[in-house]
Amino acid sequence: MADLRATESRIEELVAELGGRAEELVGLLVELYGEGLDRITGLLPPDELDRLAADDLVGSLLILHDLHPVSTMDRVHQALEGVRPYLGSHAGGVELLGLDDDGAVRIRLQGSCRGCPSSTVTVKLAIERAILAAAPEVTGVRVQEPEPEPELLQIQPRPPLECPAQLQDGART
Repeated sequence: MADLRATESRIEELVAELGGRAEELVGLLVELYGEGLDRITGLLPPDELDRLAADDLVGSLLILHDLHPVSTMDRVHQALEGVRPYLGSHAGGVELLGLDDDGAVRIRLQGSCRGCPSSTVTVKLAIERAILAAAPEVTGVRVQEPEPEPELLQIQPRPPLECPAQLQDGART
């Protein structure tokens, strides 16, 4: 299985073509293999399980069966730590706010990167790619907009009077 993504796509196509009975069959097979994988991981020392989880295919199977030794939030946090140097090059940062009930990660951008639209798009894409690579079970990445910065009141000098009579008339004070 050289191309895992292609294999996954082909399985999905076949299930769609065959209908409900195929879905039931795939569900039962996933359940069976998940139980077997659970028994195998239960026999492994923790450091060996960590090593296996680092493999893309095995790690994704562990995630699928909720057996991965590193929690989703910890993997998301690690992914964000990995992109922080890149974010720093855009004079920004990111704050992890949490994981929604529907599986979406919530973040808030920090620093000056949030002021530049093209920089913001680039930063968001980098963050999203890193998160989804580390935690494919995440359903999406939601960027919470920062609170608007208060505008500073600028005190300007009074414009010069056009006519000294304006002072007497009370037109300008």
